[in-house]
Amino acid sequence: MTKRFISLAILLALCCGAFAQKYPNGLIDKTVAVIGSEAITISDLEQEVQTMRASGMSSDRNIRCEIMEQLLEAKLYLMQARLDSLKINHDMVESQLSQRLDQIRTQLGGDENVEIYFNKPIFKLRQEWRQQFEDMSLIQQEQQEIAKNIPDVTPYDVKKYVDTVDVSSLPVVPVKYKMSHICVYPDREAAAMAVKERLLDLRERIINGEKFATLARLYSEDPGSSRKGGELGMASRSIFWPSFSDAAMALKPGVISQIVETPDGFHIIEVLEKKGDMFNARHILIKPKYTSADREKAFARLDSLRSLIVDSTDVTFDMAARFYSEDLPTRTNGGQMADVNTGSAYFEIDQLKPQDYKAIQDLAEGEISQPIESLDNEGRDGNLVYKIVRLDKVVPAHTATIETDYTELLNNVQQMKQNQAIADFIDNKIKETYIVIDPMFKECQFDRAGWEAKFRKD
Repeated sequence: MTKRFISLAILLALCCGAFAQKYPNGLIDKTVAVIGSEAITISDLEQEVQTMRASGMSSDRNIRCEIMEQLLEAKLYLMQARLDSLKINHDMVESQLSQRLDQIRTQLGGDENVEIYFNKPIFKLRQEWRQQFEDMSLIQQEQQEIAKNIPDVTPYDVKKYVDTVDVSSLPVVPVKYKMSHICVYPDREAAAMAVKERLLDLRERIINGEKFATLARLYSEDPGSSRKGGELGMASRSIFWPSFSDAAMALKPGVISQIVETPDGFHIIEVLEKKGDMFNARHILIKPKYTSADREKAFARLDSLRSLIVDSTDVTFDMAARFYSEDLPTRTNGGQMADVNTGSAYFEIDQLKPQDYKAIQDLAEGEISQPIESLDNEGRDGNLVYKIVRLDKVVPAHTATIETDYTELLNNVQQMKQNQAIADFIDNKIKETYIVIDPMFKECQFDRAGWEAKFRKD
């Protein structure tokens, strides 16, 4: 029912001045590393662990060691960024700050729980996290500056890499498929009308005294909330579809909404509580259903189109797709499919919908599948669509070669050069920067051997 969370990497805290706090193990907050004019405290480290846990990530001693090394490296970038007079990207900072707050407020169930969990007010967390993201903005820019100084990769570099690296180290390009389709949608209007009539009946039953939670358990098609009586929990409005959030925020507690449509289907909503831009609501979600008659009608149409293309010398698949396909993003391209994330016309197996792969797995290049049921890319799970699929080309799995995979190899060499430049930067900075690390981290298995010489001598 909700939009997919924008994947929020837990950015490393760089932080904020130490604050006096006693931890369960009896330690008082203290400085555990000095890097030039920068410092890392236990509170910096533990706040990051808290943030990870609040975001649903697990942590242990090894994670603390990993975070510690990342904090150390981040401080080196930050020092150089300030020397280079780089400017903070404030738009990015505010966007990432909002994402972090929305995620953690939703995970913990509201501002009050966030304040209890972190033992400080929201405004203080905003200040600290804003500082973290400002520092991260500078760090990312410094990394980009390092990458900018790397010479462009030339064809000679790519050939030298291919000629000198062990064959087993060359990237393996997985099997890829290029496909086109012609799509037909079922009668959405009739199916939507049937869902609306059902929801109106449920709404009337609730108004007449039946419990919303009971009906949600019986009829809602949102598996995540139906078993909880349709309750979603206190969450930021930003994680839901806008039409859902707008309807919920406009309701008074206890009032049942009119029918609300989102890409996931149709809902009725009851708001239980609102606080600022957060709310807790119940909902009943019902998705349009289609009959066997809808399927037979669509299959008959697609089968006729397939026969016309196969038997005719005048009608091509591309032509039929432009005239008859109901999938607007592909019809203008003669039905050619493209990955929604990358824009590539080639799909690896795990990028294909299972229904589409099943349809083409036994086809030869140029052959057209029988009509199938599949899903489009709308909503959380996709909407039902009927289609025929043509397998345009298969690129077998193979070890990358200059002749067929120059771009992949060029990107590989470029990435190697960037990684080496980053490694050289860190190694050189470790050597020339005043660094002292508390011996309490001496058992950590850091990736870079240079840190070992920086432990304070007790």
